[in-house]
Amino acid sequence: MLSRIKDLATELAPRLIEVRRHIHSHPELSGEEFQTAAFVAGVLSSNGIHVQENVGKTGVIGELEGNGNDQRILAIRADMDALPIEELAGLDFASRNQGIMHACGHDVHTTVGLGAAMILSKISQEIAGKIRFLFQPAEEIAQGASWMVADGAMNNVDGILGLHVFPSIPAGSIGIRYGALTAAADDLEIIITGESGHGARPHEAIDAIWIAAQVLTALQQAISRTQNPLRPVVLSIGQINGGRAPNIIADSVRLLGTVRSLHPESRANLPDWIENIVKNVCDTYGAKYQVNYHKGVPSVQNDFALTQILQSAGEEAWGSDRVQVLPEPSLGAEDFSMYLEKTPGSMFRLGVGFPDRKTNYPLHHPKFEVDESAIITGVVTFAYAAYKYWHTKY
Repeated sequence: MLSRIKDLATELAPRLIEVRRHIHSHPELSGEEFQTAAFVAGVLSSNGIHVQENVGKTGVIGELEGNGNDQRILAIRADMDALPIEELAGLDFASRNQGIMHACGHDVHTTVGLGAAMILSKISQEIAGKIRFLFQPAEEIAQGASWMVADGAMNNVDGILGLHVFPSIPAGSIGIRYGALTAAADDLEIIITGESGHGARPHEAIDAIWIAAQVLTALQQAISRTQNPLRPVVLSIGQINGGRAPNIIADSVRLLGTVRSLHPESRANLPDWIENIVKNVCDTYGAKYQVNYHKGVPSVQNDFALTQILQSAGEEAWGSDRVQVLPEPSLGAEDFSMYLEKTPGSMFRLGVGFPDRKTNYPLHHPKFEVDESAIITGVVTFAYAAYKYWHTKY
């Protein structure tokens, strides 16, 4: 079966390059993927796959019936949205939509998902259950997966596979990881309220800016001494607003930041831990405070059995030397984790780096570019892993 899947992928390769370049040149922002969704729906339906549109606002579901009595459903997810970035890569098929670019590789994700659907539709007689293809909007704002789930995309799903391009891995290779792949990403707002006064008489005021600095320092110092170093936490304040004039002591400061963590147990304790530190500092200097901790997406925790299937599929298809077991997780976030709250799943990294280039620009860079040979690597890995899902005992 692997040989047949590879042959089908080779036949499809020119068409898939066309698909990717079309999607790349017509990027759409999160929640606005109307043309992309229509294009995806057309490709799926032309391959005999039942299509449901407007799922999760602009998402698309394709469902492929197998040829057996197995009631299990395996989902394959691909995200479709682009970023508000002006493309500078200089490609012949560069973005035609000014200020919007597929700088995170979702054009490749969509293409690989479509390629896998095309191949699996041709070997559906060898599939015992159902395959549900999820083409998701709005991953970049970490909302699309929740929208899809709310519209029933994960109903009765027993397992899910996903991928994300990775420019630091050369094209032709993939990366897999057992356990934590990405971090939980939460939003933090801290408001410090003091009392205004003249800059020449600070003892008559309660300086919110100075107290905010103490809060920020205390939080960073406390991470190294009160959080388990084997369970990393990153707290970054990216925005501070406060004050009205150089000679007026500020009576209010607002700090906005992000909190990243890998372990659910650590994450559960973070809101109280942060508030206690803020409270202690503010009480010491007579300020009032407000802490607003907003939970975002959880950590992607790859299922062991499904990760094994991905690893064996990759090794059989490409050789063990082209399957990297990633030693470290990323502290970036992925809303693929929202699906994992409903069912076990696993996401792999698809290498898209040019092996002969000294510099492969990172994700979200205006010159980000992919080696298109990686598309076939992704398609075959997805399709063969899906086949193995029904032919592997675990």
